[in-house]
Formats: sequence, structure tokens, C-alpha cells
Amino acid sequence: MLDPDLLHCLMDGISAVAATPEGGVNRPALTPEDGQARAWLRQRFDDLGMRTVIDPIGNMFGILNLAGWDAPCVMTGSHLDSQPFGGRFDGAYGVVAGLAAAAAIREAHATGGFKPTANLVVCNWTNEEGARFQPSLIGSSVYDGSMALADAYAVKDGKGISVHSALGAIGYLGQGVAPRPRAYIEMHVECAPELERSGKTIGPFAGYWGATKIRAAVRGMQSHTGPTPMERRRDALLGAAYVMTELRALVDRAADVLHTSVGRIEAYPNSPNSVCSDIIMFVELRARNQTVLEWAEMEFGAIMDSAPAKAKTAGEILDIEYRRAGDFDKGLLDLVERVSAEQGFETMRLHTVAAHDGIRMTNVCPSIVVAIKSIGGICHNATEYSEPRDVEAGASVLLGSLWSLLLT
Repeated sequence: MLDPDLLHCLMDGISAVAATPEGGVNRPALTPEDGQARAWLRQRFDDLGMRTVIDPIGNMFGILNLAGWDAPCVMTGSHLDSQPFGGRFDGAYGVVAGLAAAAAIREAHATGGFKPTANLVVCNWTNEEGARFQPSLIGSSVYDGSMALADAYAVKDGKGISVHSALGAIGYLGQGVAPRPRAYIEMHVECAPELERSGKTIGPFAGYWGATKIRAAVRGMQSHTGPTPMERRRDALLGAAYVMTELRALVDRAADVLHTSVGRIEAYPNSPNSVCSDIIMFVELRARNQTVLEWAEMEFGAIMDSAPAKAKTAGEILDIEYRRAGDFDKGLLDLVERVSAEQGFETMRLHTVAAHDGIRMTNVCPSIVVAIKSIGGICHNATEYSEPRDVEAGASVLLGSLWSLLLT
């Protein structure tokens, strides 16, 4: 049986690591603060008698031996890294819910009332957020084989520090062999308002939107902001503004099925007295339908050909990352709905627009991500919040689902 006091104690414990005055946390991947969160988790693994395994990309796995070390395993978890000055529930809730479920399962096993056929693994994936290092989902992408370890190691942050160096700096260049599960279930906050609007408690994701992530440039010419005649300026920032305006207008042509964003720009030379010579933009296109994504990419290419010219600048596509839309496992979807109903919780099938490590895990084994309410739909913000009763409900459904999977 789930211990709600332990659950909230664990949530408060991880929330205190790199806490911000606004009520959130600030622990981007592989920073010293992320290292502190990992140390906290490692101690929790020890407290629960779990064996800790660190793989070469720094993913953490706590293994609870329930059926012998040679037995198969079932995995749950999420991530402890955060957005810069982000919220305390995103990612961390999935890890904490896994720990609370593991504690309940361990106690039941110790008393002889539970005889599973598999071991339980709680995991913490490296660099889920993609804030410090791009792309996101690096740890789970190496795990599922979609990204080579050498390529992951070579990724650098904005200061030129590589993933390999950052892992070494916090002591997480592991050598362990990661366990391979027969099923994966991840709890998460919804990061959207649908559950709150519906009044339902549990939101299993039936599928996930695809994403096309583009790094694009607008090229102009550096010049003095004072004497350079306006008609002779080739302002890359102005050219980028035209691009962003037209990108946003794409959504009006694909209402409710396309999301677009420019979440980050890098300006050169980034001086208040110089007209920008170059702008690097990090562009996202997200859609449930792959055809819509392909259409949006084509339209963005046309925008890059025409919009920068309004500022006498030129556009350039530097690189593109694709993540296809897809579905989570139907059997796990049915299981979560059944367990929720048995516990008296109403469910609503959702599709996640945000990326989760569970998406990568669909390449490894039957997988699903399950959501609880995000108040106001707020996420990646220090004010993100989920009510204690929803935190408990999600962890309870996770426990019931894992219980069933461990007996299968």
C-alpha cells in the first residue's frame, strides 16, 4: 500500500535541491546542481536496498531485487534535470512516484505477501530537458540506440563544454550495463490543461506528437547603429523578426493541429551599438499528424527564402532533428485505465505534445507515459503545481500498474 507521507517527504526532499525563491528549481543537466540531485537519488536507492547502476551516458538505475538477479525487470522513472529556473514537478515527480512505489513493493515482498516474477527498476535519464545540451532526451536516445554514444559525448553547451566533460566533472561517466525492461511506465505532470478542464484525475497518453526541430540562421552585416543610414542596414535581428512573425502565422492556417515556437536566439555580435550580423534561431514545429509536420517544414523553408529579404538579409537552414509522431502501447493503456477504475479514479486519454523519455522507450519495450493534472496547464515555470491529492493518485495508479506488471 502506498505511503502518502513518504511520497510527499520524497517530493519535498528533491524539491529542496537547487530550489529557487520563486518555488521552483534550477538544475540543468550535468551541472553541479544536477549532481546534487543525483547524489540525493543515489542515497534513496541505498535506503531502499536497491543496487545502483550508472551507464556510460550517466543514466541512473536503481534495481530492486525481487525475483533473482537473472530475472527480467519492469522499469519506471523519469528525470531530475530541469529547465533553467524551472518547476519542481516536471520529471522529478516521475522519479519520486517510482521510489514511493518501490518502497511499497519492497515492504510487501519482505512480508511474503507478494511474489513477483521480475525485478523493479527506477531510473533517472540524463538530459531529458535539452536546455543546456541539445537535443533533448540524450540519455534515453543513447539507451534506445537512436543516438551513438560518441555523438552524445561530443555535444557541447553554449560555453563549449561537452557532455563527456560535464559527466566527468560531476562523477557520472559510468561503466555499468543498463538493465533492459520488459515494460516501461513513466508518471509525469501533464504540462497542459486538459485534465483540469475535464475534471478527470488520470491521463494516460495514448500517443505523442512529432516534432521537427530546426536550427536556422539569418545573415546580415554588422554596422554602426548610429550613422549607418537606415536604408543601407542589413539587420539580421529584423530579418529574424520577420521570420518569427510568419512562422507564428502558420498556426492560423493549421488551427489546433500545429504548434510553432522560436525558443532561443543567439545574436552576433550582441552589442547594443552594432547592427546584428547574424542570428541563430532554434525553431520547433510540433504536430500529431506527420503530414502536417512535413507541410510545416516545407512552409518554413519558403519563409526562410522570402522573409529575411525584407530586411536585406538572407536565411539559411543549418540542421534539422526529426522526432516522428506515434502511439504508446495499447496493452499498457488498457492496464492503466483498469487500475485507475479499480481505485476509483476517472481517466481521460490524451496525446502528449511535450517529449518524454517514454517516447524513446517505445523502441525498447511496451511503454507508456501517464499524466496527472498540471494546475493551469503551467510547466517549465517555477509556479508549476500539482495538488497533493493528484500527486498521490498518480503514484497509487503507478503502484497498482507495476504490481500487475511484476506478476505477469
